[in-house]
Amino acid sequence: IGLIGDIRKYSTAEILEYSNLNSADDVNVIVGGPPCQAFSTAGKRQGLNDARGNVFLKYIDVILEMQPEYAVIENVRGLYYAKYDIEHEDEVTAGFSDLLKQTKGAVLYYVKRKLELGGYSVKFNLYNSADFGAPQKRERVVLICTRVGNPVPYLKPTHSNNPEYGLKKWRTLKHAIGKLQGTKMHGMSFPESRLQYYRILKEGENWTNLSDELQRKALGNAYHLSGGKTGFLRKLAWDLPSPTVVTNPAMPATDLCHPTENRPLSVEEYKAIQEFPKTWKIEGSLTDQYKQIGNAVPVSLGYAIGDALVKHSEGITEEEIANFRYTRYHNSNDDEFIKALSGKENKEKVKQLELQLA
Repeated sequence: IGLIGDIRKYSTAEILEYSNLNSADDVNVIVGGPPCQAFSTAGKRQGLNDARGNVFLKYIDVILEMQPEYAVIENVRGLYYAKYDIEHEDEVTAGFSDLLKQTKGAVLYYVKRKLELGGYSVKFNLYNSADFGAPQKRERVVLICTRVGNPVPYLKPTHSNNPEYGLKKWRTLKHAIGKLQGTKMHGMSFPESRLQYYRILKEGENWTNLSDELQRKALGNAYHLSGGKTGFLRKLAWDLPSPTVVTNPAMPATDLCHPTENRPLSVEEYKAIQEFPKTWKIEGSLTDQYKQIGNAVPVSLGYAIGDALVKHSEGITEEEIANFRYTRYHNSNDDEFIKALSGKENKEKVKQLELQLA
């Protein structure tokens, strides 16, 4: 029995009832990815001011009320940059300075402290799904919390793009969808305004491979935006993992075009990249199907999380891979993040003091 709907409308008791559980004592693990769009680097980053961001707070409350042995939270990289921008006071924010609330990363710090005060140890890192066998470069922050024993170690990678680690090579887009030839595809199409450029581009190319004149024409006002704009007019490469599959493969800034066919990736290809079994049927409209698959966690990353929980519960300790770099971004694990956040707040205090003395 499952409950479908807005989690904010239901009490913990109702969630347990709909889950066919007698009490919170029957809950060993809570795993979830609260709506991430409020923190997404591709969105407006409204954080907790966004209604979806407040679902995040509700999810934390459910964990603290049920008190499972383990809790897992998965979210986008934008969580590292979200400020604590709502009027909500509790035992955690009571110790927050105004400067800390307005410091990027304050939301993640709040979540960590909230769970720690609730009796949990909290470890987190930014993981690339490709490092765990997924044919997709999808980076997500994963918090693993436990109130039993030592903290759960960081996830152990099985693949890498760096041969020095002695792991298997990243799986590629061809591994995922190369065998789908002959399969009936269901998908969207690009408008002619973009097709005219895709007919020029080759496998693995994007808008930067067009002439400057065509770049300006193709991107319009977006041409003058800062950043790499790597999602515009993007034809994928067979010999690399797929970029993150998004909720719509035909949006101008996040195009996911087939390597050799001038069309967006199909629902069937989405399923393969996310490692869903072919037998799974995704319900709803075409748009709904893309959205459901695009919002999911790749199976390989999910397996790595589950494997870490099982081994921790059984007292199994594995040797870590020395100096493994999970991501190109700095301060992504919990220890580095807290140190960096403290440094940012101190710098802001110094700036404020200098302004007062000027």
